[in-house]
Amino acid sequence: MRIFYPPFVLSVFGFSTLWPLLSQREPPAQLSAPFADIFNGQIRARLWLPDPEKGFYRGTRFDWSGSIASLEYKGHTYFGQWFVRFDPTIRDVSWDANHNGYVAGKASADVGPVEEFTGPGNSAPGYDEARPGETFIKIGVGVLRKPLDRKDGKYDRFFPYEIVDPGKWIVRTAPNQVEFAQTIVTNNGYAYEYHKTVRLISGSPDMVLEHTLKNTGSKTLDSSLYDHNFFILDHQPPGPSLHVLFPFEATATREMLGLAQVSGHEIRYIKVLSANERAATGITGFGNSAKDYDIAVENRNTGAGVRITGDQPLQRLMYWSVVSVAAPEPFIQIHVEPGKEFHWSYHYHFYTLH
Repeated sequence: MRIFYPPFVLSVFGFSTLWPLLSQREPPAQLSAPFADIFNGQIRARLWLPDPEKGFYRGTRFDWSGSIASLEYKGHTYFGQWFVRFDPTIRDVSWDANHNGYVAGKASADVGPVEEFTGPGNSAPGYDEARPGETFIKIGVGVLRKPLDRKDGKYDRFFPYEIVDPGKWIVRTAPNQVEFAQTIVTNNGYAYEYHKTVRLISGSPDMVLEHTLKNTGSKTLDSSLYDHNFFILDHQPPGPSLHVLFPFEATATREMLGLAQVSGHEIRYIKVLSANERAATGITGFGNSAKDYDIAVENRNTGAGVRITGDQPLQRLMYWSVVSVAAPEPFIQIHVEPGKEFHWSYHYHFYTLH
């Protein structure tokens, strides 16, 4: 494993003991996950940092960079831990009545705005062509091994693949931003340099996520990428006071079981979610330009609001919510030929309603 923190970065790292809810089956090293705090005069945020040994998130589903442990603006909270306990035996998430909250498995125990890269056919680059025991890549995670004993052989985002090489990570911090860089080199034609910067705009209630993916291999990188925005606006469960807004006339791809409905340009809740209720659906109605990558989430009871805009067209749009989190999931398409680069960004504007 290769991870590099320049000396000037180490001076601003902290080591957290903010993971008291870990299952005892998890190695003790994860009890002290590295983090960085940033502030721009209006927004204060804490980011978990990638580390193969002590990182908050070490699964093989989500990109290891950019997980936000907490974000506050004008007394309102927007991101944070939405599950009460971690259990590596859980496939995805499961309701725990004893702890009155969700238990998250290794694949899903992350905090937003976290991203996942998938390959063609909802797979991962190199997975389908690899034989059992050979390797493939997961962008933002590293080089993984295709298992020998999978019955159907299909890629499964929730499966805990062996991490053969997490690549070389470089993390640089400044008072208002954190830069992440990961380099992956393989012998199967897949290689890349991935850069992400989480930046709070000086003197403004805005955050930008800027990305660059450079293909340094000999094979094309095709990926569908989504941002799993795990919003926990003021720690209130989604209900009639929560509104999710779109610039287009939206249509749900499935009913949400009497919990919420898509009407006009928004998602409206019929009731406050409780226990293990889930309101989730696909959303259609957007066009083929970046202007429809424009989603607002508002808690009209507490007055917290956030608007997300992206500079790429939506490929797909999903929505998922449980009692502890509301998560719009916008997808974009990434195609990078060998030797080329692809750039994209998301803009988060935080505001208050009253």
